[in-house]
Amino acid sequence: MSSRRKAAAVLAALAVTVTLAGASTASAHADHHEARKPAVASVTGSATFELPYWKDKDVRSFSFDAHGTPYTHALPNGPQGMPFDAEGTVKVSHYVAGQNVTYTAEGRVDCLVTSPHTATLTAVITKVSPGGPDWVGKRMGFSVQDGGKGEPDRVGFSWNGLNLDDKGQDVPVGTCMAPAPYAPVVKGGYTVKHAELPSPPWKK
Repeated sequence: MSSRRKAAAVLAALAVTVTLAGASTASAHADHHEARKPAVASVTGSATFELPYWKDKDVRSFSFDAHGTPYTHALPNGPQGMPFDAEGTVKVSHYVAGQNVTYTAEGRVDCLVTSPHTATLTAVITKVSPGGPDWVGKRMGFSVQDGGKGEPDRVGFSWNGLNLDDKGQDVPVGTCMAPAPYAPVVKGGYTVKHAELPSPPWKK
């Protein structure tokens, strides 16, 4: 092989090596960047549940598609958002056997806080089917337990006599406020993804 051909072969080999090294470095950088992305909490799934203290033929279900969006809901004359800010939807369905009718409601999620396997979230109701409860504009609280493979999932919610003052009157629900998840799921299920509440971005 001539010296010119040898030089060309060496240059070609070096070009391949540099290209592979560059690709490997870029891939490692991308992987590192992905690993550094902060995790966000979420609650997803749909399930039917029963009330442990009131057996009937009604069919009650909740659907959740809620995701944390920390520090995105700035308050007027207040903080620049909170670590448990969230977005997403909640859907409520209640088949009333005695009336043979199903009432539904939808809400906009505004708060989500989690711990491993459990979550509490609130949603402001935006839509209620005809004949349903007077909920539009009200905040409702929900809790979820993701039982995994060993325990049943459970849900809790802030109405049905669970959010009363000392005179027996309903009181407004604050953000992320709900009772413990007390009602066992009988069909379907939920997935809770826990994430630690992050520090304010302006503090980093």
